Amino acid sequence: MKVLITGGSGQLGRELQLARTPESVMFAPDRTQLDITDRSSVMAELRRIKPDVVINAAAYTAVDKAEQNFQEALRINAEGAEHVAQAALETGARLIHVSTDYVFDGRSDSPYAPDHPLQPINKYGQSKAEGERRIMTAMQNQAVIVRTAWLYATAGSNFVNTMLRLFRAQEKISVVSDQIGSPTWARGLARALWRFASLPVAGGAYHWTDAGECSWFEFSQAIHDEALASGMLARRCTILPIPTSAWPTPAPRPAYSVLDKQRTWQALGMESSHWRAALCEMLKDVTDNARR
Repeated sequence: MKVLITGGSGQLGRELQLARTPESVMFAPDRTQLDITDRSSVMAELRRIKPDVVINAAAYTAVDKAEQNFQEALRINAEGAEHVAQAALETGARLIHVSTDYVFDGRSDSPYAPDHPLQPINKYGQSKAEGERRIMTAMQNQAVIVRTAWLYATAGSNFVNTMLRLFRAQEKISVVSDQIGSPTWARGLARALWRFASLPVAGGAYHWTDAGECSWFEFSQAIHDEALASGMLARRCTILPIPTSAWPTPAPRPAYSVLDKQRTWQALGMESSHWRAALCEMLKDVTDNARR
């Protein structure tokens, strides 16, 4: 199986490379090597490689900056995604596209099903929803769209690494307690995406996050306690819960964005780890690497 991964240098792209299956031949160019906003380059690269599967992990993910840079977000998340879909269709490749919980409005009180109407409340979510629409139109509904949420990895800019930095630098921090979702370790998502690639899964929308749900405040507490127990932190930091209204951001966030994963678990024959177990595994990975 020949697999092309776009966005190879991103936090998910790096984890996809680490999770590569033994029977696969992998290509994982970064943006300088394959810019998905350049339609002719995308087409030429897919014609050259002739992949069996394309995993589109390239994305504009600066949620707050997208409020001011909406055209750039659209250029990457919608136009770029459409270029990948068109090239995949022409070359006969299956397409697995990574999307986000931010395509939903956050007003639900139960996990969002994959077929729930898309109603994004910020520009980033709008750009990703438009990307989904263009992909499914170009691929005649044959693409696999995998929505995820609250993604973090060992390296890169993400909530876990930000919290660890703040815990070391400050004695007291405040974290929003009224936004509920499911943290997702990028390595678990990468393993699921490789399984999507290896199975004849029907086209459509699927959801993958770690199991369980929590608030950002509860997630920060878990990061703190697990890091303290593992010796990653030398002292305690006080974490105070605050409402969203006390921490205004340029882009509004969904109050509730838990995703229903039952369809995915059935299709893949595997379930997600609980978010706290995945966090522990990720932090252990960091400490083990630091000792080497």
